[in-house]
Amino acid sequence: QLQLVESGGDLVHVGGSLTLSCAASGGTLGHFAIGWFRQAPGKEREDVLCIDRAGGITSYTDFMKGRFTISRDNAKNTVYLQMNNLRVEDTGVYYCAVPHGPGYSCSGSYGMGYWGKGTLVTVSS
Repeated sequence: QLQLVESGGDLVHVGGSLTLSCAASGGTLGHFAIGWFRQAPGKEREDVLCIDRAGGITSYTDFMKGRFTISRDNAKNTVYLQMNNLRVEDTGVYYCAVPHGPGYSCSGSYGMGYWGKGTLVTVSS
């Protein structure tokens, strides 16, 4: 069972960039697809990006594709979310999550079985 810990959340001004990290322990991240999700205050959880075992990317919105990039470093057991040209509406708690077991493909949030506690990103004007 994988344990996930997000880090890198911070306060950033509109137009800035931020890179989030998700470190895995208790297992080999390279065996799992892993995705990023976010939840803004008062809103429902939103799918952001997902990367499969082979490095293939699933983008849940055309808007996210282009501004955000997901990548993984299996040697470091870590996945990253690079966020550029940040907007106020990007504010929220960002989570990483993996499916219920190794070998499963990317899916929406309800297909994920293990979650980190999240890291807060605040974009101010």
